[in-house]
Amino acid sequence: MYLFMNVVQKQDIDKVQKNITSAINPTKKITDLEKKFEFSETFENQTALADAYLEARMYEQAIANYETSLNGTFKNDFYVISKLEEAYYFSSQFEKAIACAERITDNSRFKKSRASFIYALALEKTGKVDLAETYLVKFDAPYSRYEERLELAKFYIRNTKTDKAKEILKEIARESEGMSKVSYRQHKISINKAKELLDSGV
Repeated sequence: MYLFMNVVQKQDIDKVQKNITSAINPTKKITDLEKKFEFSETFENQTALADAYLEARMYEQAIANYETSLNGTFKNDFYVISKLEEAYYFSSQFEKAIACAERITDNSRFKKSRASFIYALALEKTGKVDLAETYLVKFDAPYSRYEERLELAKFYIRNTKTDKAKEILKEIARESEGMSKVSYRQHKISINKAKELLDSGV
């Protein structure tokens, strides 16, 4: 009981307070991580700093740190390459995003990963629409992957395949009717956007 009240609960409170501080003052998180990395230039500290830059949409800094960390033992690190791909994509460097993804497509973790999803979006941006679709449809599974399925519907709308888009949007709307409150809250944003698109007539 003592451990729970004084150790476990304190850890939870400290974590919540840390998250609140990061939300209110995101630059503090970056400053703290910069100091930590300056003190100890480890792979873990550099990738944590790069993650913070990516979260803050400071893409150039994120890219620089991810690229620097990809050396020696970690030159083929799946996590870092996938995050570098993401940073390149959101900075509109689509060809470089694709090049990153193609370094890890053979990795068993790539299938249905966020890296695979970002890869599909980058492919579409560079005009490889058919190939993009082959990756996006892998996420079209019932009662799951609502964000990706919504994006697949938008993809079909952008590429004049409205019947396919409507089918996905209707499935999402139907599935939401039988969801638990917890699941609905978890996917609320994607579900509501799907319903809005459906109501608009696509």
